Amino acid sequence: MQITFLGHSSLLIETGGKSLLVDPFITGNDKVKGKINIEDLKPDYILVTHAHQDHILDVEEIGKKNKATVVSNFEIATYYENKGLKSHPMNHGGSWKFDFGTLKYVNAIHTSSFPDGTNGGQPGGFILSSEGKCIYIAGDTALTMDMKLIPMSFQLDLAVLPIGDNFTMGVDDALIASDFVQCPRILGYHYDTFGYIIIDHKESVQKFSKHGKELILLEIGESLKV
Repeated sequence: MQITFLGHSSLLIETGGKSLLVDPFITGNDKVKGKINIEDLKPDYILVTHAHQDHILDVEEIGKKNKATVVSNFEIATYYENKGLKSHPMNHGGSWKFDFGTLKYVNAIHTSSFPDGTNGGQPGGFILSSEGKCIYIAGDTALTMDMKLIPMSFQLDLAVLPIGDNFTMGVDDALIASDFVQCPRILGYHYDTFGYIIIDHKESVQKFSKHGKELILLEIGESLKV
């Protein structure tokens, strides 16, 4: 399984012979310009955690161009189905076996509405099991006790957690979250994109290191293997 950071909360995951795009916010992200071209992205699936613009901006264009299947909660899946995209609706606690592996849709504490005011349902995250590996994509969320349920059913190889603070958990709560999900290897996202969520990289990495854990902060376009 290979994960490429596309800026903000956008990820490209290649696994099981398929390409999964998570929360594409690329054309509106100034930090991505000149580094990522959406024309180069050819996803089979687009995973959407919630409906805020900084997570869905490029869903429609990329989805239609590649005939990708949007996977999200019922409200978001229906929203894109009504726009002519393929979709697979899920809801909290549900799992589905896809041709690349299995996804479970789990709780997140946040808000969710489309830029046009349409209800985006309840936000969520995904647990992806594929190729013998298991990762948790938290989406935008506060620290929540629900995270303690995850290791009761899954042994994570990587947890992808928001660390920018203000709108989501910050670094300190993400460190606690790593305990809750029992995963010492964390990929940080949802930071630095705009003023409210700028972090101190060195300090953040050191906080995890002091507890014997790893906080990975990828450059835009950089990849890691799980």
